[in-house]
Amino acid sequence: MSDKQTLIDALNSDLSGELQAIIQYLTYSAKVTGPWRPQLVTFMQTEIQDELLHAQFLADKISALGGNPTTQPRPVPNADTPRAMLQAILAAEQQAGKDYTQRAKQAEEYGDKGLAVQLEDMVRDETGHAEETAKLLKNWE
Repeated sequence: MSDKQTLIDALNSDLSGELQAIIQYLTYSAKVTGPWRPQLVTFMQTEIQDELLHAQFLADKISALGGNPTTQPRPVPNADTPRAMLQAILAAEQQAGKDYTQRAKQAEEYGDKGLAVQLEDMVRDETGHAEETAKLLKNWE
């Protein structure tokens, strides 16, 4: 059985991941170079909005549960090439999908069906981001 503080702590960990993603997409879109720069900048900057929505939802939910939303992002991996950036993005998106799958189970155990459903929607979003990033990496030399 998941208790409220355990759930708040886990949601704060997820919020740290979303803050990381926002910073990651922001900085990578500024740093990316090469012939695919325009397309990669568009891809990365578009993702920022989804991550902001996730972060806002998590902060609101943590607060509603009586917790204090974190302001600390997970560390952003340094990446200097487009391929390295996409690999770091893929790893982060895959981790987010795993985290939200686990969190949905915790929310269900805690008895918050609305949270569980929202987290499942976020699993779908993160899975889509990971799949799109994997397609970009496919056959990358």
